[in-house]
Amino acid sequence: MTRHTFQLDKEFIELHALLKLLALAPSGGAAKALIAAGSVSVDGHLETRKACKIRAGQVVRVGDDEVRVS
Repeated sequence: MTRHTFQLDKEFIELHALLKLLALAPSGGAAKALIAAGSVSVDGHLETRKACKIRAGQVVRVGDDEVRVS
């Protein structure tokens, strides 16, 4: 498993934008497709909302990648 840490510089980031910024998806469209396909979980729960607000303290998983947001 590859672990990443993402430091927020504002209150939240939308899920699809996070995946694109960390290069877990090659584009915003690809990030949205990953989410719609059910390949992403937030805090251990399947997340299908593309614009889900991710805040500090949450953990996002995509395949073998884990992102801790702080």
